[in-house]
Amino acid sequence: MELIRGLHNLRDKHRGCVATIGNFDGVHRGHQKVLDQVKRKALELGLPSTVIIFEPQPREFFAGSEAPPRVTRFDEKVRLLREQGIDRILCLTFNARLRRMSAQAFVDELLLKGLHVRHFVVGDDFRFGCDRAGDYTMLELAGRQHGFSVEHTHTFLIDQQRVSSTWVRETLMRGDFDLAERLLGRPYTVTGRVLHGQKLGRQLGVPTANVRMHRFRCPLQGVYCVWARVAGQQVPSICNVGIRPTVNGRLPVLEVHLFDVNQSLYGRLMQVEFLHFLRPEKRFSDLDALKSQIHQDIELARAWFSENQPAQPISGN
Repeated sequence: MELIRGLHNLRDKHRGCVATIGNFDGVHRGHQKVLDQVKRKALELGLPSTVIIFEPQPREFFAGSEAPPRVTRFDEKVRLLREQGIDRILCLTFNARLRRMSAQAFVDELLLKGLHVRHFVVGDDFRFGCDRAGDYTMLELAGRQHGFSVEHTHTFLIDQQRVSSTWVRETLMRGDFDLAERLLGRPYTVTGRVLHGQKLGRQLGVPTANVRMHRFRCPLQGVYCVWARVAGQQVPSICNVGIRPTVNGRLPVLEVHLFDVNQSLYGRLMQVEFLHFLRPEKRFSDLDALKSQIHQDIELARAWFSENQPAQPISGN
C-alpha cells in the first residue's frame, strides 16, 4: 500500500482510481462496508482503490483541544486501512488553504486533475468545499460532465443503529469493550513504542512501560485490565491512561505494568488491548497513598484475570 502525503505529491501514475473520502477514525465496521464497495468497484474497473483522509481531522482544525478524542492514532489508521486491502491513501493536510478551497476547486484540483477519479463512493449527506457548499447532487453533475460515476455508501447497522466513530468513542468511554469489539470488528487496542519515562513506577515498586502517545488523545481515561503484546509475549497487565494528576502531569500518558515480567522493553513496539475498566484516574494526597492504591489495583486486576482471562502466550512483535 502507498501513502501519499498531500496533493503536491500526486504523480501521473496516481491518475485513474476508485476513491472514497472521510476521516475513517477507528476503521470500524461501517467504514469496512464502504471500503468493500470501493474494492469491489476497483476490481471491476481494474483500477487501484484510494482512500482520501485528512490530518488533522477537520473537527480538530476547527475546535482544537475541544474536539472529541480520536478512536485511533494516525499510524494505526494507516495500518488498519492497509489490512483492509486498500491500495493507496491520500492524506491531505487540513489547513486554512484547504478550508478555503471551493467546491468547484475540490472537483477540479483533487478529483479531476489530481486523481482522475473514475468512480467516487460517498455518503448522500457528504458536503465538501468552503462553507460545505458542495453536495452529492453537484458530484453527480460533475461526474456526468467529466466521465466519472458517483455511488452512495451503504449504511451498516447494529441493533438498528448506524455504526459511527461517535458511537464507538462513546462506547469506549463507558468501558463497554464487548460492544466496542462488535462495532469495530476487532478488540480495541492502542499500539506504540515503549519510551523512557520519569521512572516513577519503578520508585513505587511497580515498574511500568510508557507507550508513546505523541498528540493522540485517547477516548479512555482511568485504570484498566489489558493484554500487553510485546517481544513475542502476550502478558496480563494493568494500564493507566491519563495525565497522572498526583504528580502534576499535563500530557496524556499510557503506562502499562506487565505482571511478572522483568526485562527491558525500551524501543519495543507494544500493543495494548483493553479488556476491563477498574476505576477512574484521580489525584491522591501523596505518593504513599498512590502506591497503596496501585497495589490494590494490581490485586483486583490479577483476580479479574484469574476469573475471566487465563493467559496464553502468542506470537507478538
